Amino acid sequence: MAKVAIIGAGSIVFCKTLMLDILATPGLEGTEFALMAPSTRRTLQVEAFANRVIKANGLPAKVWKTTDRREALKGADYVIATFQVGGTQAFEMDVHIPLRFGVDQCIGDTLGPGGIFRTLRSLPVMMDLAHDMEELCPNALLLNYVNPMATNCWALGKTKVQFVGLCHGVQTTMDLISGYVGVPKDQIDFLAAGINHMAWFLKLEHQGRDLYPILRERFEQPEYYVNEKVRGEVFRHFGYFMTESTGHLSEYLPYFRKNQTALDLYCDEPAFGGETGAYLRWGQGVDEKYNQQDILANESAELPRRSIEYGSYIIEAIEMGKLFKLNGNVINNGMIANLPADCCAEGPIYVDRLGLHKTIVGDLPPQCAALNLTNINVQRLAVEAGLTGDPEHIVHACALDPLTSARLTLKEIRDMACAMLDAESQWLPQFAGKTIHPAPTIVIPADVQRTHVPVDPALAILARFGELAK
Repeated sequence: MAKVAIIGAGSIVFCKTLMLDILATPGLEGTEFALMAPSTRRTLQVEAFANRVIKANGLPAKVWKTTDRREALKGADYVIATFQVGGTQAFEMDVHIPLRFGVDQCIGDTLGPGGIFRTLRSLPVMMDLAHDMEELCPNALLLNYVNPMATNCWALGKTKVQFVGLCHGVQTTMDLISGYVGVPKDQIDFLAAGINHMAWFLKLEHQGRDLYPILRERFEQPEYYVNEKVRGEVFRHFGYFMTESTGHLSEYLPYFRKNQTALDLYCDEPAFGGETGAYLRWGQGVDEKYNQQDILANESAELPRRSIEYGSYIIEAIEMGKLFKLNGNVINNGMIANLPADCCAEGPIYVDRLGLHKTIVGDLPPQCAALNLTNINVQRLAVEAGLTGDPEHIVHACALDPLTSARLTLKEIRDMACAMLDAESQWLPQFAGKTIHPAPTIVIPADVQRTHVPVDPALAILARFGELAK
């Protein structure tokens, strides 16, 4: 019987999905689940529902809850991380404070000021989890679902823990591609690689036939383009389709949310297609529903078909020796040749009884790697800030963020970072007693005389040419 510890099991819907996937997998029916969250307010619901499913289907599985992370981890074979530090209270600050300064975010959980501060909140918990695993279950595999995926996995790479970061961006994008090119998803051969939320489909084929010409043709038709304007624009100008939706992608680049004209043109789709704070409002609605009722009380106890989430398939591959291919997030270390070795990259991974085996992709097209690097630069500084507790690196990360730098001056960025650090300090123990010093405002009188400085020889030569031209 494999033991699965779910850290952050208060994420009711997601936790339920992952557990049902495992229970529905032949050979994994006897899994032991340890549900851990800081309180039992929501894990009570998950535990009761899981026990109902186990009883109704006559399964030999076992489930129990705890608020003690170390108790949950002891002897675990697999650890699933699904926590969110600060909940919707912190998330509101991630969205509303930057908006006050002029930075408009739709999702705000991966890059941008919101993604940077979610990294800062998550890393202390993630590193404590990793250190507990090193002690209590050193051979366990950590399946990380915590966002920001890239920064959390980057930090995990500095520990001894075996891990893979899991996202469903590839699977859901393949549904879109399948519909656009008219080929069933399971008949499309593809190669996707890059970074989380910005991996590129380098190959799309059906029985050896390149599907890219069809996809390009579709995106030149209004009825297709209108569904994914931002992703469509990046596809048109950079040549490759990628794994993240318009709402997310609009935040990772400087082109689409930098002014109201761009927002109106590209980010006018409903829900997560670009609206300001769309993901926050959805999360608040889910929270309200959680707090009003036991949302699992009337759920069917029948085992459904397994979802698209990778978790159960990875465990099945290791436990049952059934080969499985996925796109996962790991430390790059040569998987993608023209991205930094120490960053977190997303690419094809094979899993079998011996564990995870990443493949070598080689170089990304240079323009695709360049866009990835604009995000990797921010990720690097956010991880550095989160692990060292140096508040200046918060400013550096925000200053290099593509959206923030398209909207704000350096002084405005520093002032925004100050405001966010002050507001979210209760979740940021690594910055206790530290502050970001605001930049002074220098008032220049109208009659001020410039201080004499030595003239740059090159400028002097240019000035002399100017005089001669007269």
